[in-house]
Amino acid sequence: MITVNITKAKSIAHEARRTARSAEFAPLDIKATIPSEAAAAEAARAVVRTKYAEMQSAIDAATTPTEIKAAMPTGA
Repeated sequence: MITVNITKAKSIAHEARRTARSAEFAPLDIKATIPSEAAAAEAARAVVRTKYAEMQSAIDAATTPTEIKAAMPTGA
């Protein structure tokens, strides 16, 4: 029988979440420096922040490997 270390699994999931979040933020970071696109970029950044905050909460609350996997970003 395979035993999963939940603490380590959560750590791995959070690293995947951070990587995915950084990838989504990269183009918005550039747009935020352009005055005519800054407001729209900040609105998009707020959506990304909310998405990943919810994902972080789901990972933290997970008690099984299946719940952790379900909370991880798609493709991770």
